Amino acid sequence: MRKYPIGLQDFRKIREGGYLYVDKTRLIHTLIESGSYYFLSRPRRFGKSLLLSTIKEIFSGDKELFKGLWIADNWNWEQKHPVIHLGLSRIDYQQFGLYEALSREMDKLAKEKGLQLESEGLKGKFEELIVKASRSGKVVILIDEYDKPIIDYLDDIPKVEENRAVFKSFYSVLKDSDEYIRLLLITGVSRFTKVSIFSDLNNLRDITLSPQYATLAGITQAELEVNFIPEIQELQQMNPTILEDIKTWYNGYSWNAVDTVYNPFSLLNFMTDRQFRNYWFVTGTPIFLIEQIKKKGEFKFEGIRLGENALGNLNIENISPAPLLFQTGYLTIKEYDPGTRTYQLDYPNSEVKESFLDALLSAYRYALPNDSMAVTGDLRVALQENDIPQVIKELNIIIDTIPYDHWKADSESIFHIIVHLTFTKIGMDVRSEVHSSHGRCDVIVQTATHIYAIELKLNGTARKALDQVTKKGYLRSYQADPRKKIAVGINFSSEKRAVKDYLVKELYS
Repeated sequence: MRKYPIGLQDFRKIREGGYLYVDKTRLIHTLIESGSYYFLSRPRRFGKSLLLSTIKEIFSGDKELFKGLWIADNWNWEQKHPVIHLGLSRIDYQQFGLYEALSREMDKLAKEKGLQLESEGLKGKFEELIVKASRSGKVVILIDEYDKPIIDYLDDIPKVEENRAVFKSFYSVLKDSDEYIRLLLITGVSRFTKVSIFSDLNNLRDITLSPQYATLAGITQAELEVNFIPEIQELQQMNPTILEDIKTWYNGYSWNAVDTVYNPFSLLNFMTDRQFRNYWFVTGTPIFLIEQIKKKGEFKFEGIRLGENALGNLNIENISPAPLLFQTGYLTIKEYDPGTRTYQLDYPNSEVKESFLDALLSAYRYALPNDSMAVTGDLRVALQENDIPQVIKELNIIIDTIPYDHWKADSESIFHIIVHLTFTKIGMDVRSEVHSSHGRCDVIVQTATHIYAIELKLNGTARKALDQVTKKGYLRSYQADPRKKIAVGINFSSEKRAVKDYLVKELYS
């Protein structure tokens, strides 16, 4: 087997160690020759750090490292530039505080370049480092994971404000350093609106949604098929449809609604194990993210639409789940309407959808760490076979496993949320609160052979729920569809924490 750079973010180590490298140098060349000030947002484990490491080595001028890559014969290797490479994940701001940690890092970076800093304050040190480093050529400044000291404290607003103030002063140095800077590239996960870290850097170009750089990080389908030929050929001997299966599981991220890419971390892990698993999701999905969504009572994110401003910004004082899910990689762009300048979002692939819905369902069930996979296993078959008694049995199991001390079902909403998330997680075509001319159906579920209209009641009657489906004609618009139309009325008992009764009726047969 070939060597895959799983967890490796250092370009030099990858090249010298004989690891697989997907050549991004042509697009990198376009970036560094087309401008000087950039900001790029991408989810974690998406190759941002490797991108910066590659740029660092390009400007360091070691042509031998790039042998066989596009840029090797398309770059002037004599034009070297000093590089200030600052990785925020490497500094110990948790122990020392952000100000002191950055101050120590300035001293360390200066020492590596053989420079002595005389300034005492952080702002002065950064400015002095840039000026003194530029004596051997204009400086390349690469800042990785700029937002980590903020994301780590999203549940502690005073700490966020403290770190914001430090950053604002620190980054203000860059505004007046244009004469010393050849290239500035800042990367992170999120773009915060009211944090105002970059308020002075009005010349910073945000290329997050730029069509030109949509594939700068991540692996395209073409790159997969060119760089993994031996693996694909071997896998196709056992499974002729393996390429489509890999695509369904791990492809689908898009920042321009046209080009899609794989998360490199998931793809490389799959090539190592040759098994479909949820690699990316389990490496650090923050509980804070799931709890924020649950706190707002949200659960439907399929096909959600956002305007351009909402998509690209995040209000830290009033976090909206959809932009946060997009920026952190749980949702991606599926369509873009240039007329309204709105983006339609959805889950990028099976890995993210399955894992995220399991985590969210587990949170609503107070069953963390996530364990909803085990209690939803037979539900899909029951729906496909129109086995409603088994469907009810599975729903009761899901509800019954909610710890008693967390049971707070005082409305239909918790049942509605659990039903929707459960059916969506098992891969059903589910729509909640479907509007018609006569009312709004709680849940519509479609399989290859059946269309279910499900009405939910709490401490009512199944008869009332079923009558609502039939009398208001929730299935009327599906009459021409050849699939069987099934009306289902379900009545939950808050006292028993279970389905008290249910009724089923086939319509328009």
